[in-house]
Amino acid sequence: MFGLETDIFILLAFSILAACAFEFVNGFHDTANAVATVIYTNSLKPNVAVIWSGFMNFCGVFFGGIAVAMGIVNLLPVELLIDQNVYHSAAMVFSLLFSAIIWNLGTWYFGLPSSSSHTLIGSILGVGLAFTLMPENTQGTGVNWSKAQELFMSLLTSPIFGFALAIIIMFILRRSLSKPLREIVFSEPKKNEAPPIWIRAILITTCTLVSFFHGSNDGQKGVGLVMLILIGIVPAHFALDNSKDPIGMKTDLVGIERAVNSIDSSRLSISDRAHLYTIKAELTHLQTQINSPLPEHRLPKEQRMEARRSLLLISRNIKTILDNGQANLNATDLAFLKKQSGSEHGIRRYTDYAPDWVILMISLSLGLGTMVGWKRIVVTIGEKIGKQHLTYAQGASAELVAASTIGVSSYLGLPVSTTHVLSSGIAGSMVASKGVKNLQGGTIRNIVIAWVLTLPVTMLLAGTLYAFFRWIL
Repeated sequence: MFGLETDIFILLAFSILAACAFEFVNGFHDTANAVATVIYTNSLKPNVAVIWSGFMNFCGVFFGGIAVAMGIVNLLPVELLIDQNVYHSAAMVFSLLFSAIIWNLGTWYFGLPSSSSHTLIGSILGVGLAFTLMPENTQGTGVNWSKAQELFMSLLTSPIFGFALAIIIMFILRRSLSKPLREIVFSEPKKNEAPPIWIRAILITTCTLVSFFHGSNDGQKGVGLVMLILIGIVPAHFALDNSKDPIGMKTDLVGIERAVNSIDSSRLSISDRAHLYTIKAELTHLQTQINSPLPEHRLPKEQRMEARRSLLLISRNIKTILDNGQANLNATDLAFLKKQSGSEHGIRRYTDYAPDWVILMISLSLGLGTMVGWKRIVVTIGEKIGKQHLTYAQGASAELVAASTIGVSSYLGLPVSTTHVLSSGIAGSMVASKGVKNLQGGTIRNIVIAWVLTLPVTMLLAGTLYAFFRWIL
């Protein structure tokens, strides 16, 4: 495969297998988010619900795009961590995988709805920070902090939004439905009795949407993880999208050069002047590479990681300058640079990609994982968040909140925690019914503790593992 030496091939195969294991664990860890409500309202039998949810998870990954995956890849400036020692890349990969799997399995075992998103992001940040603090590091920070801030805000606000939106939806239902409908919708399901067909249809629809959007968001994190592995261990083959002719960059680079040359550097801050200098230097370097002979319309293998580094530095520095708002540009140049710095139609199309086989592999892993191991967390969500049995209105409201929140986040390329959005939606629906006293304090406390601890614990675990693997490899 790719003409690799046997030991590197084994290393790569093991890493990809471990990434599939992470996504499999993610599947059965997070299945409850979609199926708890249809199971506890007797809308679907557990086995049917889990199989259907698994299929929709598969579809969500396969058809949901890769914006979230690239958010994960771009959180860790992997191009800084890569050097001539492939085992240093292996240290990065193993640290991410082991810390994420250990925490996911631990919280699943205790039935805690912890977040796979927090887990993976915490692991990535831990590796980046450990790299930053290493004495031999001369390349700068190992974390893309602007991207990290973006992800933090998404993870922090989404549960709060889910909690509040569930209360609003419950309030609207109470006020808008007639008394006979209210009595049906706000009643608790009868044991072993399916709800009316129209309620069942609504709940199955919301379960389907949550499952699909869970795949389009959480599944994409697995795609991002595999791309980190591939770029780290075999950068010559995956640093750039080799299906695209690099000659196509020429027009983009010429346009960027023209636009940045029109920026009046005297108006910029000292830091933005440094960013502008970096852009111009990387443009010169990249244009030299592109203007050289390109056999088979591809950059030579030894130049691909350098080209990736240049493309990302150009993109990130342009975005920083534009965000700071001191660049005096006309509307045309401003729109062009925005497109180049953050659009799949700009220069990022050469770096932000995932092969179809990676997406299919992760789709299968998540879908199959969804079909097992669901019961522990389903019990927590269905029975232990509130003091009353889940009603039809509560189930539909919580899942509608989860589906809409995750769907919008996937569109924006932001990872959110399906677990925490749905759990907070159910908590909000319980509060809307009988107030805060309707929550089970012990379960809420455990969920909050898991939410608070996930990032620091996985950061510490991943950072420690990275330092250990760098020492032994």
